[in-house]
Amino acid sequence: MTRVLLFALLLAVVALPALADFEAGVAAYRDGDYEQAARLFREAALAGDGGAQFNLGLMLSYGQGVPQDDAEAVKWWRLAAAQGHALAQNNLGIMLALGQGAEPDEAEAVRWYRAAAMRGHADAQYNLASMYAAGRGVGRDAALAAAWYRRAAEQGLAKAQNNLAGAYERGEGVPADPRQAYYWYLLAALEGDEKAEQNLRRLAPRLRAEERARIERQVERQRRRQPAL
Repeated sequence: MTRVLLFALLLAVVALPALADFEAGVAAYRDGDYEQAARLFREAALAGDGGAQFNLGLMLSYGQGVPQDDAEAVKWWRLAAAQGHALAQNNLGIMLALGQGAEPDEAEAVRWYRAAAMRGHADAQYNLASMYAAGRGVGRDAALAAAWYRRAAEQGLAKAQNNLAGAYERGEGVPADPRQAYYWYLLAALEGDEKAEQNLRRLAPRLRAEERARIERQVERQRRRQPAL
């Protein structure tokens, strides 16, 4: 018991300086001092801070305060992802899917997308759905693609709303339902998704005017209930 408690105390001692470096790094970044931010994030990242590992990866990816280096970005995102950092998991999945900074590995990309998606990350849910839809890194499964598009769509991600609408329009993974398609296209269009706006105009003639009006009232009521960000 004593060893466990002592180990916990040592972890706390290590974590405090890392937290201080992380917070100082955020402040330096906001001030536009990218070199200082990168240095502080690196110190916190070396101490095991997942948020600092993620931020350092971003700065390496964009070449902010450090030379641009996708392979180094992947290295730090992989460390943060292993700690359960959803943003790092999603970014790592993207890099693996593209073969950017790492050898392409769509199956591993799917695993990281799924890990982040299970944590509620909307972009990862969308990315995972797209992999199922295309059969990349995983067997093609239209039903699972639609299910993951829905989870992202329900979080307000417009591109997921547009793709879910397309699934309803074509009957891919869900029963064909032009009213559901109109509903999701409309939500995405109201978020400014240009593809959804085009799809909405194309689909509209297939529904009666009263059907469109009913769906538009439903969407209006839903948007009024949503809390302001």
